[in-house]
Amino acid sequence: MRRRNPGDAMAGHPPVRQLPLLLPAEPALRREDFLAAPGNAAALALIDAFPHWPARVVCLIGPQAAGKSHLAAIFAERAHARVMRASDLTRAQVPEALASGALVLEDLDAAPFEEAALFHLLNLAREQHAFLLMTARLPPSQLVLATKDLASRLRAVPLFEIAAADDALLAAVLVKLFADRQVAVDEATVSYLLLRIPRTVAGAQRVVEALDRTALAAHRPVTRSLAAQVLRDHPDLAAQEDGTEDGGEDDGGEVDGPEEGGPQEDGPQEDGPQEDGPEDEASGGGEKRRG
Repeated sequence: MRRRNPGDAMAGHPPVRQLPLLLPAEPALRREDFLAAPGNAAALALIDAFPHWPARVVCLIGPQAAGKSHLAAIFAERAHARVMRASDLTRAQVPEALASGALVLEDLDAAPFEEAALFHLLNLAREQHAFLLMTARLPPSQLVLATKDLASRLRAVPLFEIAAADDALLAAVLVKLFADRQVAVDEATVSYLLLRIPRTVAGAQRVVEALDRTALAAHRPVTRSLAAQVLRDHPDLAAQEDGTEDGGEDDGGEVDGPEEGGPQEDGPQEDGPQEDGPEDEASGGGEKRRG
């Protein structure tokens, strides 16, 4: 349990109620902190194999908070790679982004991005034999793109899938999330939460944050009874009857990409490639690899 100093009341004065100081928890993103499981074995093996990859351009896919960014952080440290969101990339930034010979491009399907920039990035990465690790929730082939050449390139990128967490992994994730906040938690509390929270890492993150915030405010340890209180007071944190989260994201269906008519200047045209053809290294046809 994290040490908390509520402060002693001054003699002759009523105790002063202290507000909890809510500092953001820093996740541990080292290789030894990653929780290996059958569902992430293929993705972890890819990162561990660097630089001996089957292709220099690859993509990690999986649910929100499944561990994609953790693996990307491990790769970035080893490869001295820059990390940036796909929506932040512009065509002018591409040479600088690849200056170290490696790049992590996060959240490919989270927001619209500049298609010409990504197309140029894929071409330059091939020309310079640079490494490019992309992350997304769904396969890039499901993006709605105006640029046919870019869509073709993305379909050829090998995929390494991280599956949703099972019970054993979710229990380990809960322990790690509490540990990141310097909070010890007993097995009974973890078991209680496993039966009642959404079956996602993102859902576990929200529950741990709420529990830690409540424990700090009440100057109480995180226990089974506190967990019951928090889930009772915040029913949106609990799993619904179908095992999903209340008001959670719907990951089904196609993911909207950039709107048609987006940035195309100096980039590929819709009716045919303007730069070199698909790279030979990523000829895996977008094969999906799982643990």
